[in-house]
Amino acid sequence: MFDVAVFGSLFLTLFVIMDPPGITPIFLALTAGRPGKVQKRMAFQAVCVAGGVITVFGLLGHQILDYLHVSVPALMIAGGLLLLLIALDLLTGKTDEPQQTKDVNVALVPLGMPLLAGPGAIVSVILAVQKAHSVATQVSVWAAILAIHVVLWLVMRYSLLIIRVIKDGGVVLVTRLAGMMLSAIAVQQIINGVTQVIKGA
Repeated sequence: MFDVAVFGSLFLTLFVIMDPPGITPIFLALTAGRPGKVQKRMAFQAVCVAGGVITVFGLLGHQILDYLHVSVPALMIAGGLLLLLIALDLLTGKTDEPQQTKDVNVALVPLGMPLLAGPGAIVSVILAVQKAHSVATQVSVWAAILAIHVVLWLVMRYSLLIIRVIKDGGVVLVTRLAGMMLSAIAVQQIINGVTQVIKGA
């Protein structure tokens, strides 16, 4: 009742797209300045939000997009623009000011969505669920989705140990690096969306 090949394929695909190691500096930058307990809670909340979004789209993805008359490329471009705005804040240092972010739960946006549950992950899950015609493949698909979210939570949860080593100066450096990485991810996502629009035209 379990298809190892399907599990492995989807897990690796989601690992590359959701990129647990790559999310670490972004998570640290967005949650910097908050108490350790709050950061741990945010790590859990981000994974729960991402899991909830991906589950909903896995079950009802096509129906939701069709109802809203939204194409996958449009979803990719919108997600990219949102990430670009967050990246600019990180690069310009606006997130260094606690009063601007202390009341904002970054675990919901942009961590949970669209960083973790981005267009790439959503589309991959929609396709995997569609191709799963047997009980064994369905179980394997959802097991892979659960496994990648456990990995994401563990990586973010224990990345907080890095803050104790790098101190405040290191956090600022990580914030700038995260801004550059995030801006590159955002631009690439927009390019991918525009490319798909052109191909479909």
